[in-house]
Amino acid sequence: MSSSSAPPRLFDPVRRAARLTRARGLFPKADFLHRRVAADAADSLAAILREFPAAVDLSPHAGLFARALAEGPAAGRVGPVEAGDPAWRAAPAHQPLDRAPGSTDLIVALLGLHWADDLPGALAQIRRALRPDGLFLGAIFGAGTLSELRQVLTEAELQVRGGAQARVSPFADGYDGAALLQRAGFALPVVDVDTVVVRYSDAFALMRDLRAMGETNALAGPVRPLTREIAARAASLYAERFADADGRVRATFEIIHLAGWAPHESQQKPLARGSAKMRLADALGVKEQTGED
Repeated sequence: MSSSSAPPRLFDPVRRAARLTRARGLFPKADFLHRRVAADAADSLAAILREFPAAVDLSPHAGLFARALAEGPAAGRVGPVEAGDPAWRAAPAHQPLDRAPGSTDLIVALLGLHWADDLPGALAQIRRALRPDGLFLGAIFGAGTLSELRQVLTEAELQVRGGAQARVSPFADGYDGAALLQRAGFALPVVDVDTVVVRYSDAFALMRDLRAMGETNALAGPVRPLTREIAARAASLYAERFADADGRVRATFEIIHLAGWAPHESQQKPLARGSAKMRLADALGVKEQTGED
């Protein structure tokens, strides 16, 4: 790929890996969203009556899916879940995925792919690693995530410094999920959006949870420090605009669940044009207008 066609550099992989390393000991105190998503992914396998002998977890915090799976009805149908390459899990698609093409039956990637500069490219790498009729289950943070924090941080920095830089990552829109899967070559794409509102004592408690998740700023380029004055002003604005009657503040997390299959000849396909056995008017039970009345 030439440099002119490469995707723009949005994230710093070294910075992102450092955030995850710092979060390692803190994560169990703030893993509630990841546990929720892992449980949803494990539950989604319950209705799929087939086996997945070779399974890989590409989530940044690998292990939660295997734990959720062991507690659910699909446990006996999935082989040991291998944790993928840590560097790829931290910064997807910054390097090739270290999986042989067509080698894997099930790949999960939970709450990490939103850190990919090239999300379609990361999904395409996952699809190539799957065997025909292999399954991908993913989850990413969507565009509504941390909308409150994004707003108050920008305004606080403008007020204090007279200028602001991005501090919350750009997130994909849920409406784009199916198109992203199809662009990456997946068949039978399924997308669902889950909005979770979490309440905190104040904005600082939210920021501590984000640090424990490894979800703090890893955008590329120079980062000006977030001073105490800016943080205090942001917390004040947060309390003014997003507090409930009891004083606790709200934080929105939009989670986009993705599922897609590696193409296989056995899968359902749309009928060819012109092959319908019934006219649309007959199917809808309406009288067709001929224009001769």
